[in-house]
Amino acid sequence: MATSCEGAAAADPSCHWGGDGRNVSRQRLICCTSTTGLTRISRVDQGFVCRFQALLKRSRLPGFALPPASIRPSFSYLPGQYMDRSSLFQLIQEQLDPENTGFIAVENFTSLVEHHELQLDPSKLDMLLAIVQNNEEGQVCYQELIELMSSKRSSSFRRAIANGRRTLQREILLDETGLGLYKRFVRYVAYEILPCETDRRWYFHQNRLCPPPVFIAIITIVQIIVFMCYGIMLNKWVLQTYQPDFMKSPLVYHPGHRAQVWRFFSYMFMHVGLEQLGFNALLQLMIGVPLEMVHGILRISLLYMAGVLAGSLTVSITDMRAPVVGGSGGVYALCSAHLANVVMNWAGMRCPYKLLRMILALVCMSSEVGRAVWLRFSPPLPSSGPQPSFMAHLSGAVVGISMGLLILRSYEESLQKQCSWWVIVFSFITFLLFAIFWNIFAYELLGVQIPPPP
Repeated sequence: MATSCEGAAAADPSCHWGGDGRNVSRQRLICCTSTTGLTRISRVDQGFVCRFQALLKRSRLPGFALPPASIRPSFSYLPGQYMDRSSLFQLIQEQLDPENTGFIAVENFTSLVEHHELQLDPSKLDMLLAIVQNNEEGQVCYQELIELMSSKRSSSFRRAIANGRRTLQREILLDETGLGLYKRFVRYVAYEILPCETDRRWYFHQNRLCPPPVFIAIITIVQIIVFMCYGIMLNKWVLQTYQPDFMKSPLVYHPGHRAQVWRFFSYMFMHVGLEQLGFNALLQLMIGVPLEMVHGILRISLLYMAGVLAGSLTVSITDMRAPVVGGSGGVYALCSAHLANVVMNWAGMRCPYKLLRMILALVCMSSEVGRAVWLRFSPPLPSSGPQPSFMAHLSGAVVGISMGLLILRSYEESLQKQCSWWVIVFSFITFLLFAIFWNIFAYELLGVQIPPPP
């Protein structure tokens, strides 16, 4: 391990390793540690450093006494001030780790938590205590403390919390009283989406309204506006695909226009009729908005758009003569991911009537797929060409069960550090490249008779 530390220091000249920690560069810093007794300083939120210094300064517990004034470093605790890494290293070494081991004794840490007010929300404080009680060697690593203060949770950090979860003493979230309307809604979302009480408390206490869950809302509003425009223009609100003017829209995916790449995405704004739009919009708002509140706009928008793209590409491969309309690919990606997550964590989910709601959701989703199959192969009205395909529903469900389930199971964990995430990304990219080559060469090689584009 010592050689790896020396190599890291050589590779990164801005980081100093060693017992003295002499470096006067001024920037926002924290202390991360290794098990060799060598300490590395790296960047983080400066607010933690100020709170940490102030906490240590006022501490008078055994093992935390301040050094004599003659040798005490002259620190300033004004908010917003930067601290050089040499002074920070000296403070931590003298107050918490005089032997430079990289760890804090559990007894000292527990006394510090019990006798001094930490500026942490209750959920984070419970998790710190869980880590302390779960540690077999009676030590608390600086890295785990820092990750928690920075709202970062590695997989090892999460396992430590899970193993110590049974020792948490705080009341469950449902017992919280005196909550406002918004906080009650946040608690409802936590119990609808998250399977672990620790995660629910974490989300409840750290939840902020900014940024708001706007992606699903914007998609739904645009879909409604587009549908109303075409409904007024065609004077038809159901089975709009039987109108030639509807299929002439630049938003519809049609195999004759597959060179227009935007159609592989824009078809999600078009719908067969009021029944399909109502079904998709209802599911998007009921499932998509809570998912976006918990997991963030980036992850949920990625999952939704991956389902939409997979839907059109799958149709171009398996149902080569059919067009596609509707946002069912993205909707089924969200729904199947959520349902799979509920099934995988059945015992931990606390949403009311979960079995009845699961059966109802599966019946509604199956009925929508059955309706799409019926319209595809047994159109009730004469049409000038094939009706929209149903394969987008199935491909969206596959994306949800694979990519979506991993996203939902990785609440506040880094996806980039998980091997299974890169396997899924590689598989999706492989499918994407295959679909591109298929759309370029397969139609001519197979001699597919594409209906003339409208």
